[in-house]
Amino acid sequence: MDDRVDHAKNPQRLYVWGRPAPKACMNLEAQWIAGFVDGEGCFHVGIAKHDEMTMGVQVLPEFTVVQHERDAQLLYALKAYFGCGVVRKNHGDRLAYRVRDRRCLVDVICPFFMKHKLKTSKNVDFLKFRRVLLKMENGAHLTAEGIEDIKRIAAGMNRGRSR
Repeated sequence: MDDRVDHAKNPQRLYVWGRPAPKACMNLEAQWIAGFVDGEGCFHVGIAKHDEMTMGVQVLPEFTVVQHERDAQLLYALKAYFGCGVVRKNHGDRLAYRVRDRRCLVDVICPFFMKHKLKTSKNVDFLKFRRVLLKMENGAHLTAEGIEDIKRIAAGMNRGRSR
């Protein structure tokens, strides 16, 4: 199968200017990943107005790691390690490994970081992120009260606490 991407179909997907995707040949260790994500990762919960959704908003949890394009192989190695997510152009000369699929976040990403604890205050953000995902699993994002609770949790994330 050809690893090249038809940019007309999906212009955000990036395999470095039409060349074949770098093979994820790095052998990453779990504790190294946890430490790297402590410094370079982000757990984010976006809430977007969306009139077609039951509550008029969409809850968008996302795990992201951004790196300079020269380190693309690292992002592809993370994708290979977790078995989910995408590597896309972020902005300028930056690429991002992103996981937005809720099943992958609940079944792969959260269990990984529960087992391999983050050491900085980023763990606080991760635990809030996980709380939102668990609330979504229980349907809280489909009620007004649940949306307000999720908004409150999300508003308290990524607030620049000293690490």
